[in-house]
Amino acid sequence: MHTAMAVTPQHWWRDAVIYQVYVRSFLDSTGDGVGDLAGVRAGLPYLKKLGVDGIWLSPFYPSPHHDHGYDVADYQGVDPLFGDLDEFDRLVTDAHRLGVKVVIDIVPNHCSSEHPWFRAALADRPGGPARSRFHFADGRGADGELPPNNWRAMFGGPAWSRVTEPDGEPGQWYLHLFTPDQPDLNWRDPAVGREFGDVLRFWLDRGVDGFRIDVAAGLFKHPELPDSPDPEADERARDSVNPLAWNQPEVHQVWRDWRTVCDEYTARDGLDRLLVGEVSVPTAREHAKYVRPDELHQAFFFDLLSAEWDVDAFRKAISEALTDIAGTGSTVTWVLNNHDQVRTVTRYAGESTTVGPARARAAALLMLSLPGAAYIYQGEELGLPEVVDLPDEVLTDPIFRRTGSRRRVRDGCRVPLPWSGHASPFGFTAADSTAQPWLPQPEWFAEHATERALADTRSFWHLYRDGLQLRRSLPQLGEGSLRWLETEPEVLAFVRGESLVCAVNFGLDPVPAPVAGTPLLASRDCPPGVLPGSTAAWWISDLSTRSTDSNSQEGNTP
Repeated sequence: MHTAMAVTPQHWWRDAVIYQVYVRSFLDSTGDGVGDLAGVRAGLPYLKKLGVDGIWLSPFYPSPHHDHGYDVADYQGVDPLFGDLDEFDRLVTDAHRLGVKVVIDIVPNHCSSEHPWFRAALADRPGGPARSRFHFADGRGADGELPPNNWRAMFGGPAWSRVTEPDGEPGQWYLHLFTPDQPDLNWRDPAVGREFGDVLRFWLDRGVDGFRIDVAAGLFKHPELPDSPDPEADERARDSVNPLAWNQPEVHQVWRDWRTVCDEYTARDGLDRLLVGEVSVPTAREHAKYVRPDELHQAFFFDLLSAEWDVDAFRKAISEALTDIAGTGSTVTWVLNNHDQVRTVTRYAGESTTVGPARARAAALLMLSLPGAAYIYQGEELGLPEVVDLPDEVLTDPIFRRTGSRRRVRDGCRVPLPWSGHASPFGFTAADSTAQPWLPQPEWFAEHATERALADTRSFWHLYRDGLQLRRSLPQLGEGSLRWLETEPEVLAFVRGESLVCAVNFGLDPVPAPVAGTPLLASRDCPPGVLPGSTAAWWISDLSTRSTDSNSQEGNTP
């Protein structure tokens, strides 16, 4: 009789560096102007050379693309725009052959208005079983002509739309916290949870290593759907702020259920299947509730992404994350940018475009030195600035379509990547293709093309690559403790392990370096004994006699 041997889980995610691939803007293999899965597969050697541990793919499912794939019409397929399931399987196979994990986006808060479930709901009667999968409600007013409550959608306008019933009469209203094309699913209906359990298994059986969960603090709404005292909060912030619509306590059971599914697969071969959530909540302490040992493995920590370039703001965010999040047994998941945010170079520029690149380089080195995991948005390794002058007529973001406002419109960070050459399409699509990239690339993209970055050892790309190599080779980095150092007022400095010092000068003027000697790696030229303004650097140093403050924090509680 043979006894099954226990399999020790491989917690690869705890200090992993994952590269976010926005599929439609990464690399176009067909010449239609839109990136695709075959393009991602062709770019895998580039990403392996950069040194990342895995990739996160933006949604590639069948979709009408009213919100570029975050309006899913079929959770178990591939949109022909991006390829097919066979191409997806080849991508996973090639990635694994290179030692690269594959994490896919999943969108459980809402689906497309063209999803078969929603079409069935429109054809059903009020109170029917098909409508129970969504939030349908009677309107207020004498004839039901007013929305059921006063909530506003994050992307602008009322959060409710009225439907025409099968008999042709105005009828009930349905809830959509983003756009009318994205009806919110009702997770109080058990059918919804069962469906997503099947979706998880479908992709896990195809070899994916995990899921990035869109709007992970959503899913459940207040059961009575009452009026909000601040109905425009989400619309004003372009974020999930309304406490009646987000972060309801019932959502945690969903993540326990999903963790159980992933753990079933982990038990087979010992390789963790990752759940990483997009969790937008007010505090690190609230954030920590999502990464308890039986829930999500990780949740993106957005505080550095939103912080001003300020030493106190960064220290406060890092300290709170390491205290509250790492204290759960998870590790902090650091991010500086993603497909919804202004690119780092532009965000840090402030009123002076000259400091943006230096600050972005320093922030990258800081992020890679912190305990835990990190996610890099495509193009950040090229130092791409935001494209801020796209003409109104090419903008595709539903925020612009619904509001007419360019405030926080996301097209500027989604412009297709430049790979080579001196003119659009910069190698993104075949040079002999007549199709233009789905968003126009500016002429100055030539300065940031991958081909040029690889050839220039002083480029952003080499800084990222060198930082990633050291992160893997130095035992002090990855998981571990962080101990703050006493420094100049504008400097943030800490020790990893017993001898690796990271310091960032948030000011504009040079200051004395916190340790002597030449840095192991610096975000810009850093003479011995000096830390220039807007610069980060790493040193190996004997600190046995160096005084530090008492705030020592662990980043890897087991």
